[in-house]
Amino acid sequence: MHLDRRNFIKSSLGFAGGLALGGLGACAKKEPAEPWAGFKYAMCNESMRELSWAKQCQIIGEAGYTGVEIAAFTLVRDNVNELEANHRTSLVNDMKVAGIECVGLHWLLAPPPKGLHFTTPDTEVREKTVNYLKDLINFCSDLGGTVMIFGSPKQRNTVDISIVEAKKYFADGLAQVADLAQQRGVQILLEPLDKSQTDVVNTLAEAKEIIEKINHPAIQTMFDFHNTPDETEPFDVLIKKYYPYIYHVHVQEMDGKHLGQGDAVTHYVKAFQQLKDLNYNKWVSLEVFDFEPGGATIAEESMDVLKQIEAKLI
Repeated sequence: MHLDRRNFIKSSLGFAGGLALGGLGACAKKEPAEPWAGFKYAMCNESMRELSWAKQCQIIGEAGYTGVEIAAFTLVRDNVNELEANHRTSLVNDMKVAGIECVGLHWLLAPPPKGLHFTTPDTEVREKTVNYLKDLINFCSDLGGTVMIFGSPKQRNTVDISIVEAKKYFADGLAQVADLAQQRGVQILLEPLDKSQTDVVNTLAEAKEIIEKINHPAIQTMFDFHNTPDETEPFDVLIKKYYPYIYHVHVQEMDGKHLGQGDAVTHYVKAFQQLKDLNYNKWVSLEVFDFEPGGATIAEESMDVLKQIEAKLI
């Protein structure tokens, strides 16, 4: 069964970060840049949700990834609060055995629980959703994760209001959780999604507007190759332009399949070169939407492509 991102969504869901370098005198000694330490690769877990958590971790670790990005809905019946301290410790121990760590969470508001919506004019629903985002922050931190990717298109679409109003509610909600996120060592990363998925925040420029409005180090954005149809500039230009706000990268073929099923091995080289040139030291996480090949094949073949891309860098 082929399941691309758009079909998956339909079937599954009903500091600005940059440091200015100005002000140095002409004769000031420039400290050498830190040597690039290489990319850190992680894999999202939902393509293996039918397997035990320990097996998922094993597959990811054996394929050469050092991190796992978790879709919380794959681990719960009702909500993350059912995963008490001992269960969370067990999840962490399974990661350690496999030699990987928790990168963070994504698909934050995908059910369960049902009925969440972040930009609805319904105050009660919005409050319930903000409170669940706080629960997710604590869950993420308890697992050792540091980023939470806010995609959740169906839970941020406009509902009988304008896009401007929806963006206001989006910013207000994120501002309400920012301090807790910072206290727990977590960043909420607003993920731009193209117009086929949502009508609220489709480009990095729109994400930047909200980030600057909130003006809190815990609220930033990320770059996802698959989510760029509404952008007008090449991948490498986007990365350089918005780099101060980019704290995570998602990678997959442009149609949502795992790496090696398309032209990513050549088409993404300039973007990865830009990341290397900028000394990017955060996670590159594999997120796919066609699960049919199975977790091990997805993990292994994608890692092979990532190594091929790296081999082309200078």
